Amino acid sequence: MWPLYAAGFTTAFGAHGIAASLGGHSKDAVTSLMVLGGLLALYDGAEVVLKPLFGTLADRVGARPVLLGGLVAFAAASGAYVVADSPGWLWAARLGQGAAASAFSPSASALVARLNPAAKHGRAFGSYGFCKSVGYTLGPLLGGVLVWAGGLRLLFAVLAVLGAAVAVWCALAVPAVPPLPRARQTVLDLARRLADPAFLAPTAALAAATAALSVGVGFLPVSGRTAGLGTVATGAAVSVLAACAAVVQLRAGRALDDGRLTTRSGLTAGLLLAAAGLGCAALPGLTGILTGATLIGVGTGLITPLGFAALAASTPAERLGQTMGAAELGRELGDAGGPLLVAAVATATTLTHGYAALAVLLAVGPVIGRIHRRRSG
Repeated sequence: MWPLYAAGFTTAFGAHGIAASLGGHSKDAVTSLMVLGGLLALYDGAEVVLKPLFGTLADRVGARPVLLGGLVAFAAASGAYVVADSPGWLWAARLGQGAAASAFSPSASALVARLNPAAKHGRAFGSYGFCKSVGYTLGPLLGGVLVWAGGLRLLFAVLAVLGAAVAVWCALAVPAVPPLPRARQTVLDLARRLADPAFLAPTAALAAATAALSVGVGFLPVSGRTAGLGTVATGAAVSVLAACAAVVQLRAGRALDDGRLTTRSGLTAGLLLAAAGLGCAALPGLTGILTGATLIGVGTGLITPLGFAALAASTPAERLGQTMGAAELGRELGDAGGPLLVAAVATATTLTHGYAALAVLLAVGPVIGRIHRRRSG
């Protein structure tokens, strides 16, 4: 499992290490909140388009070759910016990294599900999410240090080496998992499966959680800079978010497997906590940043392992790649849409209003779900 966990770490470290550094440091490449929102969304926009395709490809040819190809491409895209070092190539490199992550991220998730029994999916996805959260934690902190020491080129160079090293590790240690026989599926069959509440509910929660996480990583450094904090200090403050998510994911996954936590209650609590965290982020000063980061981290930490475990439980093994790719599409819509929403509202009004707008959207979901259940009952 560890090479797969390392692949999760790689995409998290790369995505959020750069995102936090852009918001808190790089004034040459980021000239406005809308440019920042665009750069944050570009990585995820590529994943929105390509993850379902690569997930389906993983079911067809096997998840392992898609995993390896994505990791190699991630290393190549990171290395391209190291060589070119220009604002235009920054956009190109982020697009390339997003396209590569769209290959190895759903493949890693599908392999986690295939290589573990259903009774241990909570723990497996909790551990996978924990390692991704470690990447989220170290990304803003270590990314800020690397950018301070050698600029964005040094950070991209580290990512190139990391991607290549994880690709070699996976090639040596991850077993080949042959694709399973699949019944013929029509477009209508796929639409019905994706419209099933068993897919929609956890995917919507994952999308909302990812939106909150992306906004926290990308815009809390902006709030920190406004409060007078330096690059390393804002990176450390944002890392609190990921550290909380890491600890909670392990506990939530174990609680789910042991029957001490249900999917519905965990997802509802996670959404409300993340919304509360965004509300706290609107408060001025370091206290608001730390409180917001903590609550967003706890909320997303609850949602992530429960959402993926629910998807794995409701999906035939031969369709895991497709389901994980489609679910990742929902996550990336949140990851791209969250920063764009906050940036658009902040540009028209203030960043405080941007945080509030996303908080309201997150809180509305559990309320609508509760009303629907009451009417159905």
